[in-house]
Amino acid sequence: MECDSTVVLEPTEHAPAMARRFLAGRFAEWGIADDHDGRLIVSELATNALVHGHGPIVVRVFRDEHDGLPVIEVWECATRRLVVFPAQPGEDWRFSLGLMAYPDPKGKGGQ
Repeated sequence: MECDSTVVLEPTEHAPAMARRFLAGRFAEWGIADDHDGRLIVSELATNALVHGHGPIVVRVFRDEHDGLPVIEVWECATRRLVVFPAQPGEDWRFSLGLMAYPDPKGKGGQ
């Protein structure tokens, strides 16, 4: 299954590289020359899905309909629910994406 913004990858050691190539192709189509951060992000997410997930890895790269900025999504068939914690006022998020997701094995929130 593949369309302009989505690719489904087999969970092999080649998945992160394939995700990077997929993102680079989308960025090139959009005229975005500097894709370094995007390739790093999609590689990290695909690697995490490969190591901690089960089944195929789905990668979506599309532009936000409101501001046109690229959006990168990677997911797999995890059996555990993820809890997302947005950045809190006053926290220094300059070295992160401002969003953290943690496995929630006890249903009481991530750490």
